[in-house]
Amino acid sequence: MSRRALRRLRGEQRGQEPLGPGALQFVLHDDDDVEEEGPKRGPGGRRPRGPGKEGVRVNNRFELINIEDLEEVPGVNGDRTDCLLIDAAASGNKRRAQRGHSESKKDGDVTDAAVPPEQSNTSGKLRKKKRKQKNKKNAAGESSENGLEDIDRILERIEDASGSSRPGPPPLSAKKHVLYVEHRHLNPDTELKRYFGARAVLGEQRPRQRQRVYPKCTWLTTPKSAWPRYTKPGLSMRLLESRKGRSAFAFEHSEEYQQTQHRFLAAVESMEPNNMVVLLQTSPYHVDSLLQLSDACRFQEDQEMARDLVERALYSMECAFHPLFSLTSGTCRLDYRRPENRSFYLALYKQMSFLEKRGCPRTALEYCKLILSLEPDEDPLCMLLLLDHLALRARSYEYLIRLFQEWEARRNLSQLPNFAFSVPLAHFLLSQQADLPDQELSSAREKASLLIQQALIMFPGVLMPLLEYCSVRPDATVAAHRFFGPDAEISQPPALSQLVSLYLGRSHFLWKEPATMSWLEENVHEVLQAVDAGDPAVEACENRRKVLYQRAPRNIHRHVVLSEIKEAIAALPPDVSTQSVLGYDPLPPLDTIYSYVRPERLSPVSHGNTIALFFRSLLPNYTVEGERPEDGGAGGPHLDQGLNRLMLALRDMMANFHFHDLEVPREDHLEGDEWD
Repeated sequence: MSRRALRRLRGEQRGQEPLGPGALQFVLHDDDDVEEEGPKRGPGGRRPRGPGKEGVRVNNRFELINIEDLEEVPGVNGDRTDCLLIDAAASGNKRRAQRGHSESKKDGDVTDAAVPPEQSNTSGKLRKKKRKQKNKKNAAGESSENGLEDIDRILERIEDASGSSRPGPPPLSAKKHVLYVEHRHLNPDTELKRYFGARAVLGEQRPRQRQRVYPKCTWLTTPKSAWPRYTKPGLSMRLLESRKGRSAFAFEHSEEYQQTQHRFLAAVESMEPNNMVVLLQTSPYHVDSLLQLSDACRFQEDQEMARDLVERALYSMECAFHPLFSLTSGTCRLDYRRPENRSFYLALYKQMSFLEKRGCPRTALEYCKLILSLEPDEDPLCMLLLLDHLALRARSYEYLIRLFQEWEARRNLSQLPNFAFSVPLAHFLLSQQADLPDQELSSAREKASLLIQQALIMFPGVLMPLLEYCSVRPDATVAAHRFFGPDAEISQPPALSQLVSLYLGRSHFLWKEPATMSWLEENVHEVLQAVDAGDPAVEACENRRKVLYQRAPRNIHRHVVLSEIKEAIAALPPDVSTQSVLGYDPLPPLDTIYSYVRPERLSPVSHGNTIALFFRSLLPNYTVEGERPEDGGAGGPHLDQGLNRLMLALRDMMANFHFHDLEVPREDHLEGDEWD
């Protein structure tokens, strides 16, 4: 407790403490000086007091004050510096008395070496100023330390009450799920900040964020001020069921949104992008229209507008999320068989593709994990054919190895050419890191060599196209051997050739490093030695290739169409390549679950009206009055008027035909030319 508080409790006031007899005796050489100058005052006009009850005789008020004593005295809030002078004088007097030196003389004696009053006053002010500054620092430090101690005590009480011990290494069960998605990695700015710094990424965005009027916080996209004002378009999400720790959700379309969807399908059939623009003017957050127009902008090399439209579609769908729907848990499911859910899959895939092209592979990997977590068993977009590529580009080697180890037993990932070659490459690149112990580096190198040899034996048709992509000429031993010769590529089943073309067209540049090529060359020679020695694994792998890769499932074909890799698209079977692929719904599942059906449109083909079909081929907007639903269909009362219109249009068209005489210009041409 401070001295001021003690004085207040006792009812005393400053300057009223009882003094001993002869406590303060100031002996000066001349009495006139005392009358002229008067007693010196400290800061604030207060007279400094003596040491108090102990009755110390002080000839010079600052003689017994030591700087070290001032520094050792702890600062107390509210104390004035004159109290410190009293303590310092008393402590100095005691120390001098113990040493046996009598520093002060009797009453009436004059000190021989007295300090001038001006100098003593100035030095006292400096010491007081330093002491005040140090008191403030000590008080702040003590308060912070006391606060930290109080927090530690509170935490200890909570831990004692709950019976938990101090945090240690997390148990194995607390390990995050392999498809766990982190919110911060869904934002591409997080990755760009690591590459270029926050000032370069957010330099232009900071003043704009203050003007945002969007109240909803979203994880997938950041709303832009240039977007139309958001109003609910009629899109929502409902919970279907929850069991075994997993929840199934589905998007729903209101009646108004269904009408907009019907107009969208009519605009797609017209094959006119302007119709899509008109539709978006009335419904600016219709998801399928945004995705379809994004493809049109991308084909016209307007990448910025295409990406902006995809982000707007994602924002519209994220605003419709169910409160229990989580992007990061990996336990929420969306059935791809429902057409309402497919838009979300396609929007995520298109956004992932833009992020990869933008140079954000870590963010693209997080989107890939998100798409796979929505339906990991069926994998409608076959994201397993892309996940390894993004993991290698993002240098997430440990994640790729962990995924392979956990899913190999039940998913047979080693039977996919991309995983068979990417996992050993991840082990090799991990062994090239210098910050790992030597034992781990050697084990990773051995594991990489073992896995790449198994991949080369299982898929021998990958080596030669890979070397051709990398512009590397193989040596004579490898080129002349029958195991890696042209027969290895020709004898592959069509489905396997499609997978190999997809992997090489996407990931061949990852093998161009000189160190990687030299490591691959060593293992190729090891494989040739095993083949020449008659290893039984070679024949077993050949039989397995003939049985497993008969025909690729529909989700692989859908992935190839979305990837837009020319080599893989050329390897599609004819029954798939001849189909009309719609951008908003590529290769829909055969067992689609419809929640509502589009009303049938009356077409002239169904009525066998050949003349109307002819005019519709010339003018797509041409309709016969008898075909309009409000006129009662094809058998309506105005059928005769429709036929009359057809005849009049036919007459006008025939009247506009002009036949030109082609012989006249030919004769003129012959007369004007000379062949002699």
